[in-house]
Amino acid sequence: MERLAAWLVHAYTAAGAVLALLMVHFSYQHEVTTVLWLFLAAMVVDGTDGMVARRLRVKEHVPELDGALLDNIVDYLTYVLAPMVLLWANGYLPDGAWGGVVASLPVVASCYQFCRTDAKTDDHFFLGFPSYWNVVAFYVVVLELGATTTTVLLVVLSVLVFVPIKYVYPSRTETFWYANMAGATAWLVLFGVMTALLPDVPLGLTLLSMAYLAYYVVESLWLTFRSRGKPVGVAAPQPAP
Repeated sequence: MERLAAWLVHAYTAAGAVLALLMVHFSYQHEVTTVLWLFLAAMVVDGTDGMVARRLRVKEHVPELDGALLDNIVDYLTYVLAPMVLLWANGYLPDGAWGGVVASLPVVASCYQFCRTDAKTDDHFFLGFPSYWNVVAFYVVVLELGATTTTVLLVVLSVLVFVPIKYVYPSRTETFWYANMAGATAWLVLFGVMTALLPDVPLGLTLLSMAYLAYYVVESLWLTFRSRGKPVGVAAPQPAP
Protein backbone atom coordinates (compact mmCIF):
# COMPACT_ATOMS: atom_id res chain seq x y z
CA MET A 1 0.00 0.00 0.00
CA GLU A 2 2.85 2.39 0.81
CA ARG A 3 4.52 1.58 -2.50
CA LEU A 4 1.28 2.25 -4.38
CA ALA A 5 0.92 5.59 -2.61
CA ALA A 6 4.49 6.44 -3.57
CA TRP A 7 3.80 5.67 -7.22
CA LEU A 8 0.67 7.83 -7.11
CA VAL A 9 2.79 10.74 -5.89
CA HIS A 10 5.09 10.26 -8.90
CA ALA A 11 2.02 10.16 -11.15
CA TYR A 12 0.84 13.41 -9.57
CA THR A 13 4.18 15.04 -10.40
CA ALA A 14 4.17 13.61 -13.93
CA ALA A 15 0.72 15.14 -14.51
CA GLY A 16 2.57 18.43 -14.79
CA ALA A 17 3.99 17.25 -18.13
CA VAL A 18 0.44 16.89 -19.44
CA LEU A 19 -0.34 20.39 -18.19
CA ALA A 20 2.71 21.63 -20.13
CA LEU A 21 1.45 19.94 -23.30
CA LEU A 22 -1.90 21.68 -22.87
CA MET A 23 -0.13 25.00 -22.27
CA VAL A 24 1.63 24.72 -25.61
CA HIS A 25 -1.55 23.64 -27.40
CA PHE A 26 -3.66 26.51 -26.04
CA SER A 27 -0.85 29.02 -26.61
CA TYR A 28 -1.07 28.33 -30.32
CA GLN A 29 -4.85 28.58 -30.07
CA HIS A 30 -4.27 32.09 -28.59
CA GLU A 31 -6.26 31.17 -25.50
CA VAL A 32 -3.99 33.08 -23.15
CA THR A 33 -6.28 32.99 -20.12
CA THR A 34 -6.59 29.21 -20.37
CA VAL A 35 -2.80 28.94 -20.38
CA LEU A 36 -2.59 31.08 -17.26
CA TRP A 37 -5.03 28.79 -15.47
CA LEU A 38 -2.81 25.88 -16.47
CA PHE A 39 0.18 27.79 -15.07
CA LEU A 40 -1.67 28.04 -11.77
CA ALA A 41 -2.51 24.32 -11.75
CA ALA A 42 1.13 23.45 -12.46
CA MET A 43 2.37 25.70 -9.64
CA VAL A 44 -0.04 24.06 -7.19
CA VAL A 45 1.24 20.62 -8.22
CA ASP A 46 4.85 21.75 -7.96
CA GLY A 47 4.26 23.38 -4.60
CA THR A 48 2.67 20.31 -3.04
CA ASP A 49 4.19 17.19 -4.58
CA GLY A 50 7.53 17.50 -2.81
CA MET A 51 5.97 17.89 0.62
CA VAL A 52 3.73 14.89 0.03
CA ALA A 53 6.67 12.86 -1.30
CA ARG A 54 8.77 13.58 1.78
CA ARG A 55 5.90 12.76 4.12
CA LEU A 56 5.18 9.43 2.40
CA ARG A 57 8.91 8.60 2.10
CA VAL A 58 8.55 8.09 -1.65
CA LYS A 59 12.30 7.72 -2.22
CA GLU A 60 12.36 4.86 0.28
CA HIS A 61 9.40 3.00 -1.22
CA VAL A 62 10.23 3.52 -4.92
CA PRO A 63 14.03 3.77 -4.99
CA GLU A 64 14.24 2.84 -8.68
CA LEU A 65 12.67 6.13 -9.81
CA ASP A 66 14.48 9.46 -9.44
CA GLY A 67 11.77 11.81 -8.24
CA ALA A 68 14.09 14.83 -8.28
CA LEU A 69 14.88 14.26 -11.96
CA LEU A 70 11.19 13.82 -12.77
CA ASP A 71 10.43 17.06 -10.94
CA ASN A 72 13.14 18.90 -12.87
CA ILE A 73 11.85 17.65 -16.22
CA VAL A 74 8.30 18.76 -15.42
CA ASP A 75 9.45 22.09 -13.99
CA TYR A 76 11.49 22.84 -17.11
CA LEU A 77 8.46 22.21 -19.30
CA THR A 78 5.99 24.21 -17.20
CA TYR A 79 8.21 27.00 -15.86
CA VAL A 80 10.46 27.59 -18.88
CA LEU A 81 9.42 26.13 -22.22
CA ALA A 82 5.65 26.66 -22.07
CA PRO A 83 5.86 30.32 -20.90
CA MET A 84 8.22 31.16 -23.77
CA VAL A 85 5.83 29.50 -26.22
CA LEU A 86 2.99 31.58 -24.78
CA LEU A 87 4.88 34.85 -25.24
CA TRP A 88 6.23 34.02 -28.69
CA ALA A 89 2.95 32.66 -30.09
CA ASN A 90 0.86 35.58 -28.88
CA GLY A 91 2.80 38.63 -30.04
CA TYR A 92 4.57 39.61 -26.83
CA LEU A 93 8.01 39.23 -28.45
CA PRO A 94 9.55 40.89 -31.52
CA ASP A 95 8.23 39.82 -34.91
CA GLY A 96 9.96 37.26 -37.06
CA ALA A 97 13.14 35.43 -36.23
CA TRP A 98 14.08 37.91 -33.50
CA GLY A 99 11.17 36.69 -31.45
CA GLY A 100 12.61 33.20 -31.57
CA VAL A 101 16.03 34.50 -30.57
CA VAL A 102 14.61 36.32 -27.55
CA ALA A 103 12.53 33.30 -26.51
CA SER A 104 15.63 31.12 -26.78
CA LEU A 105 17.57 33.12 -24.19
CA PRO A 106 15.60 31.94 -21.13
CA VAL A 107 15.31 28.44 -22.63
CA VAL A 108 19.09 28.09 -22.96
CA ALA A 109 19.95 29.91 -19.72
CA SER A 110 17.58 27.66 -17.80
CA CYS A 111 19.19 24.56 -19.35
CA TYR A 112 22.37 25.66 -17.60
CA GLN A 113 20.61 26.26 -14.31
CA PHE A 114 18.67 22.99 -14.30
CA CYS A 115 21.91 21.07 -14.89
CA ARG A 116 23.89 22.76 -12.11
CA THR A 117 24.65 20.44 -9.22
CA ASP A 118 24.30 23.39 -6.83
CA ALA A 119 21.16 24.89 -8.40
CA LYS A 120 19.40 23.93 -5.17
CA THR A 121 21.80 24.52 -2.32
CA ASP A 122 22.18 22.29 0.72
CA ASP A 123 20.58 24.98 2.87
CA HIS A 124 17.55 24.99 0.55
CA PHE A 125 17.91 28.04 -1.68
CA PHE A 126 17.90 28.42 -5.45
CA LEU A 127 21.23 29.68 -6.80
CA GLY A 128 20.73 32.24 -9.55
CA PHE A 129 17.38 33.47 -10.86
CA PRO A 130 15.20 30.38 -10.35
CA SER A 131 13.58 30.20 -13.80
CA TYR A 132 10.22 31.61 -12.76
CA TRP A 133 9.45 32.37 -16.38
CA ASN A 134 5.78 31.49 -15.88
CA VAL A 135 5.56 34.31 -13.34
CA VAL A 136 7.31 36.66 -15.77
CA ALA A 137 4.92 35.69 -18.56
CA PHE A 138 1.95 36.22 -16.25
CA TYR A 139 2.93 39.82 -15.53
CA VAL A 140 3.74 40.47 -19.18
CA VAL A 141 0.15 39.52 -19.96
CA VAL A 142 -1.43 41.34 -17.01
CA LEU A 143 0.55 44.55 -17.56
CA GLU A 144 0.23 44.26 -21.35
CA LEU A 145 3.94 44.90 -21.79
CA GLY A 146 5.21 45.67 -25.27
CA ALA A 147 7.75 43.59 -27.16
CA THR A 148 10.66 45.90 -26.38
CA THR A 149 9.99 45.97 -22.62
CA THR A 150 9.45 42.22 -22.56
CA THR A 151 12.69 41.65 -24.45
CA VAL A 152 14.69 43.77 -22.00
CA LEU A 153 13.09 41.94 -19.08
CA LEU A 154 13.92 38.52 -20.49
CA VAL A 155 17.50 39.48 -21.28
CA VAL A 156 18.12 40.88 -17.77
CA LEU A 157 16.62 37.86 -16.03
CA SER A 158 18.52 35.47 -18.30
CA VAL A 159 21.75 37.13 -17.18
CA LEU A 160 20.66 36.85 -13.54
CA VAL A 161 20.47 33.07 -13.94
CA PHE A 162 24.29 33.15 -13.90
CA VAL A 163 24.65 35.58 -10.98
CA PRO A 164 25.18 33.63 -7.71
CA ILE A 165 22.41 35.22 -5.67
CA LYS A 166 20.59 32.81 -3.37
CA TYR A 167 16.83 32.97 -3.86
CA VAL A 168 14.34 31.71 -1.31
CA TYR A 169 12.85 28.27 -1.94
CA PRO A 170 9.46 29.02 -0.32
CA SER A 171 8.53 25.50 0.72
CA ARG A 172 12.00 24.53 1.98
CA THR A 173 14.04 27.56 3.08
CA GLU A 174 13.91 27.41 6.87
CA THR A 175 14.37 31.13 7.56
CA PHE A 176 10.93 32.82 7.75
CA TRP A 177 9.33 29.58 6.52
CA TYR A 178 5.83 30.41 7.78
CA ALA A 179 5.93 33.93 6.34
CA ASN A 180 7.25 32.62 3.03
CA MET A 181 4.57 29.97 2.73
CA ALA A 182 1.80 32.35 3.75
CA GLY A 183 3.00 34.90 1.21
CA ALA A 184 3.35 32.32 -1.57
CA THR A 185 -0.12 30.92 -0.87
CA ALA A 186 -1.67 34.39 -0.86
CA TRP A 187 0.11 35.18 -4.11
CA LEU A 188 -1.29 32.05 -5.76
CA VAL A 189 -4.78 33.09 -4.69
CA LEU A 190 -4.19 36.55 -6.18
CA PHE A 191 -2.90 34.91 -9.35
CA GLY A 192 -6.23 33.10 -9.70
CA VAL A 193 -8.30 36.21 -8.95
CA MET A 194 -6.31 38.32 -11.41
CA THR A 195 -6.59 35.66 -14.11
CA ALA A 196 -10.37 35.54 -13.62
CA LEU A 197 -10.56 39.34 -14.00
CA LEU A 198 -8.48 39.56 -17.18
CA PRO A 199 -8.21 41.78 -19.14
CA ASP A 200 -9.51 44.33 -16.61
CA VAL A 201 -7.34 43.64 -13.57
CA PRO A 202 -7.50 46.51 -11.04
CA LEU A 203 -4.14 48.22 -10.62
CA GLY A 204 -4.38 47.91 -6.83
CA LEU A 205 -4.69 44.14 -7.10
CA THR A 206 -1.69 43.96 -9.39
CA LEU A 207 0.39 46.08 -7.00
CA LEU A 208 -0.71 43.94 -4.07
CA SER A 209 0.47 40.79 -5.82
CA MET A 210 3.76 42.46 -6.73
CA ALA A 211 4.30 43.37 -3.08
CA TYR A 212 5.00 39.68 -2.42
CA LEU A 213 7.50 39.63 -5.28
CA ALA A 214 9.24 42.64 -3.74
CA TYR A 215 9.32 40.89 -0.36
CA TYR A 216 10.71 37.76 -2.01
CA VAL A 217 13.53 39.64 -3.76
CA VAL A 218 14.45 41.73 -0.71
CA GLU A 219 14.50 38.68 1.55
CA SER A 220 16.62 36.74 -0.95
CA LEU A 221 19.14 39.58 -1.27
CA TRP A 222 19.31 40.01 2.50
CA LEU A 223 19.86 36.31 3.14
CA THR A 224 22.49 36.19 0.38
CA PHE A 225 24.33 39.14 1.96
CA ARG A 226 24.02 37.60 5.43
CA SER A 227 25.56 34.33 4.25
CA ARG A 228 28.45 36.06 2.47
CA GLY A 229 31.69 34.34 3.34
CA LYS A 230 30.04 30.95 3.79
CA PRO A 231 30.65 28.42 1.00
CA VAL A 232 27.68 28.24 -1.35
CA GLY A 233 25.65 25.08 -0.89
CA VAL A 234 26.82 24.44 2.68
CA ALA A 235 24.00 24.23 5.13
CA ALA A 236 23.93 26.72 7.98
CA PRO A 237 24.37 25.26 11.46
CA GLN A 238 21.06 24.12 12.92
CA PRO A 239 20.02 24.67 16.52
CA ALA A 240 20.20 21.69 18.82
CA PRO A 241 16.85 19.85 19.22
